[in-house]
Amino acid sequence: MTTPTPLPEYAFFDGRIVPYREARVGVMTHGLQYGTGCFGGLRGFWNRAEEELFVFRPHDHFQRFLESARLLSLELPYSVDDLVAALGSLLRQEGLRADCYIRPLAFAAEERIGALGLEGMRSAVSIVAIPFSKYIENDLGAHVKISAWRRIDDNMIPARGKVSGAYVNTALAKTDAQRGGFDDAIFLDQNGHVSEASAANLFIVRNGAVATPPVTDNILEGITRRSILDMLREELAIPAIERSIDRTELSLADEVFLAGTGVQIVSVTRIDHRPVGTGRMGPVTASLRKLNAEIVRGEVPRYRRWCWPVYASAAAGAPAPAIAR
Repeated sequence: MTTPTPLPEYAFFDGRIVPYREARVGVMTHGLQYGTGCFGGLRGFWNRAEEELFVFRPHDHFQRFLESARLLSLELPYSVDDLVAALGSLLRQEGLRADCYIRPLAFAAEERIGALGLEGMRSAVSIVAIPFSKYIENDLGAHVKISAWRRIDDNMIPARGKVSGAYVNTALAKTDAQRGGFDDAIFLDQNGHVSEASAANLFIVRNGAVATPPVTDNILEGITRRSILDMLREELAIPAIERSIDRTELSLADEVFLAGTGVQIVSVTRIDHRPVGTGRMGPVTASLRKLNAEIVRGEVPRYRRWCWPVYASAAAGAPAPAIAR
């Protein structure tokens, strides 16, 4: 049974911070009826030594969020800096001092049925944040399957954006995987190449190098994916390339791991009942997990620029939106 998601106390909704239960939409809302919305996923990490909450690469995440909205022709009245400031105010209002997950959402907000076109559609934006630990519980040795569902093609629904309606594709694959006793699913694209997992980018370690599918193989352009590529090249001195990956390479890989904001880094040790490599987490994955855990909490000076301090930013006078009482 799935553990219920804890509800937040507050939400940023249409320009203000309001009690969560006041952030409501009608059942005829276009975004609900037709999936005409987009979302983002950010993580905040609590640093006990500094008593600071660090949000990982929020400017990059909100830039992608605005790009996803642009793909849908949703016109949002916010800049990246506006959204980062709103997020900081929300997190401080929630008083979060623990690892958390952050979900911004933009959607077509008009309440109408039949008019599918998005041109000139009024849009709305919300942001919520909740305490969060693991997305995949078995993150040290996940058992995944290759899904019978194919990854959506970019000529159908923009694969590089986090489009709400597209996640029906994810839900179907994840449901089948869980019903079969697996932790997650791996999508193939329309050409039979490996694309990604249900909600994470995929990497393989083979012949001393790391490979990950290119952005043209219908993957989400992941912020964590980009960060992992930098870590591999700059910190671990391991060749990291972006190229198409065939299905059979998964069976021959020394290591396979997933990476994303929600999952962080998950070691995959079995695919379709076949062991990956030794059947245990490999050294590259283990090294990346350790390095990533230090970076996201602001513990590595070289990458401190990726970590936005929520409470220190308030002390520095960061602008804040109004809070509704």
